Amino acid sequence: MYFDKLTDILMFRSGVDDDGFQKEPTVTIGSIVWGVLLRTTIVFIAVFFLINFPKFRDFWWVSFFGIWFFVAFPAYRQYQNYQNRIDDIEVNTLCGSCVHFRKDAQMCSLFDEHISKDYIPCGGENWEPKSTFDGD
Repeated sequence: MYFDKLTDILMFRSGVDDDGFQKEPTVTIGSIVWGVLLRTTIVFIAVFFLINFPKFRDFWWVSFFGIWFFVAFPAYRQYQNYQNRIDDIEVNTLCGSCVHFRKDAQMCSLFDEHISKDYIPCGGENWEPKSTFDGD
C-alpha cells in the first residue's frame, strides 16, 4: 500500500476520484519531463552520497542501472500510456473526430477545455468533422 502511494507520487498519478472519473489529464508531456528531472535529481543525490563509501567507488557503473530503472524506463512507460490515452480518446470519443481536438494538449481548442471519455465540452453542438482532404 505504501509502495503504491510512493509510486503514484513519483509518477505524478493523481486527480482520479473513487469512480475513476478524471476531467483533466494528469499525465502530460510536461509531467513526464518533470518526473524525469525529479527522479534524475534523486538518483544523482543518492549516487553522490554512495560514492563516498570506498566499496561503492569500484561499482560506480551501477548508477547507470539506477538511471535506467528509476528514470528512463518509467518515463518511457509513462509516455506509452500517454500515447495510448490519446489514441483511445481519438477513437472512442466524439471529440477525437472533431476538427477542434488538439491531441498534443488533450483538449478542445474551441472551448479551451480538456476532454475525457466522459466529458465533452460543447456537448456535441459545435462538433465539426476532420477534413480528409490532403490539399493535393
